[in-house]
Amino acid sequence: MIQLDQLSIRRGGRVLFQKASMQLHPGWKIGLTGVNGAGKSTLFAAFLGELGADEGSLTRPAVWTVAHMAQEIKALDMKAIDFVLSGDEEYWEIQNKLDHPENLSNDELAHLYGRFDEIHGYSAAAKASQLMAGLGFFEHQSQLDVSSFSGGWRMRLNLARTLMSRSDLLLLDEPTNHLDLDAILWLEDWLKAYEGTLVLISHDRDFLDAITDHILHIENQELTLYTGNYSTFERTRSERLAQQQQAYEKQLETRAHLQKYIDRFKAQATKAKQAQSRIKQLERMQELSAAHVDTPFTFSFREPSKMSSPLLELESADIGYGDKLIVTNVNLQITPTSRIGLLGMNGAGKSTLIKSLVGDLPLLAGLRKASELLNIGYFAQHQMDALDGNASPMLQLARIADPKISEASLRSFLGSFGFSGERMDTPSESFSGGERARLALALIVWQRPNVLILDEPTNHLDLDMRHALTMALQDFEGAVVLVSHERQLIASVCDELLLVHQGTCRDFDGDLTAYAEWLRQARIDMMKNGQQPTAPIQSQVEVKPTISKLDKEAQRKEAARQRELSRPIRKNIEKCESQMEKLQPRLQEIETLLGDSSLYDAERKQDLLKLMDEQNQLKAKLEQTEEDMLGLMMELEELESSF
Repeated sequence: MIQLDQLSIRRGGRVLFQKASMQLHPGWKIGLTGVNGAGKSTLFAAFLGELGADEGSLTRPAVWTVAHMAQEIKALDMKAIDFVLSGDEEYWEIQNKLDHPENLSNDELAHLYGRFDEIHGYSAAAKASQLMAGLGFFEHQSQLDVSSFSGGWRMRLNLARTLMSRSDLLLLDEPTNHLDLDAILWLEDWLKAYEGTLVLISHDRDFLDAITDHILHIENQELTLYTGNYSTFERTRSERLAQQQQAYEKQLETRAHLQKYIDRFKAQATKAKQAQSRIKQLERMQELSAAHVDTPFTFSFREPSKMSSPLLELESADIGYGDKLIVTNVNLQITPTSRIGLLGMNGAGKSTLIKSLVGDLPLLAGLRKASELLNIGYFAQHQMDALDGNASPMLQLARIADPKISEASLRSFLGSFGFSGERMDTPSESFSGGERARLALALIVWQRPNVLILDEPTNHLDLDMRHALTMALQDFEGAVVLVSHERQLIASVCDELLLVHQGTCRDFDGDLTAYAEWLRQARIDMMKNGQQPTAPIQSQVEVKPTISKLDKEAQRKEAARQRELSRPIRKNIEKCESQMEKLQPRLQEIETLLGDSSLYDAERKQDLLKLMDEQNQLKAKLEQTEEDMLGLMMELEELESSF
């Protein structure tokens, strides 16, 4: 078990928590919670042994294998499947030795093969493939280099590598940040079956509820262990805070009464002894603190300035990339009262549908009808990247605000999104993911949209901000179209669910619990039919007999034929990769140049504008290249599955 004995840890001279004593037993699934900056990541470092205690101790069994999801990937030239397999360090070490048997004696070989069998080495590749499939990877992607994946997908690879470890202690910090709902539901099932000790940081309350049986909460420099899941923790904590507040108020009353007696009688000789007694009683009284509840964010969407009905329509729309059809015959009408949640497996086309609604992606067929009064507020994950890193929240808000609006009003508005003091005037390039997400959301809210189209808006937001967003969306007077892995958000905001599946978009009859069951059954059915659960519909073809029955010459010819057929697509993928490799260094160079403070002098205004214009053009080109490459990879997947 993990033993904390009078543990105190400071960081940067600040006490994070002190004198914590408790035992965390094997097999527990613990949710680690607390506001940003409370010390959750620091405690993780202590669990890993990377950070010592300032006072007291934290111990765990020395024989335990600890798995921790890293935030960066170094092995960029490895194949994805090999990167995942390397998460089982003993398997990887033995496999590398067995790859060079000439360096080993017969006894060493026998020992290695015996141990390889004991750790189920022969089924490791299948396990790694299952992990990748569950987290949304297509089958052919297992053979791609890690460097070919974007940042979010690399984080998924990191998670798969971590889960591959045969660990006794598993430490996961925000594992759902880059996952969609079907991947999260898969991960829930995996973690429920995990037999080791789990410590989990997450801002997804449904995820915490489904998995955890204990909550370790950091608050007011104290570590408190609660039994039960997150909902139980909230109830228990609120009861404890209510009791603490009552005790605090009663003590204030008692102290005031004692002080009044002291002030009245300490100068009188006949009462001096009694007054001194009251003084000592007051000094001995341990001072209680008022119950502290983390101050939540509160904001509201501004009332749309103009409205009409319908606001946006798709009629018999076919959507996709180029000649690649993803979803067909979509009929969707958005009115001011629409509250739509989009469901569907990874790769089914939810984000493609979102881009078609916004107008970023032209339809392959059909009509998109937009009202003249349409004003879309679009939040996508790349919105944060579009922020001006050299500008402060105040400057970015002032750019889109009416010049007549007072600075005090702007600051008050930003304050509702958690920006205060110097953070309002700090360039956003230094902001955390959560701060950038809040700023992007604030800029959208200010523009008074009548249709909100939100693609995973809660990534990087903490529990308080997620709650504030939920409340604000409930009161929003316009339409909402939402893609989110946050089940609480979908359930609280949406009254209509649409399922994107197997090339169609249709009403889903049921709630999110029914969707979770549908998803599990759909995966089972698709695997029975020889289909990849996470693949788009174009790849879900009948499994054909393999060519293993052919003779070797026929196999060679068949392989050559397949390579020839796929060669043009592969070349185009390579061109996209090469184009991206050329664009990224220049983007990094521009970001460095924009960091030069002299560039913002009045006489260099034209240089600044030229650089910013080039930066915007390069970002747009990079995004288009990434989309082109995605379409090509899906085309290659379809072709290979037909062989």
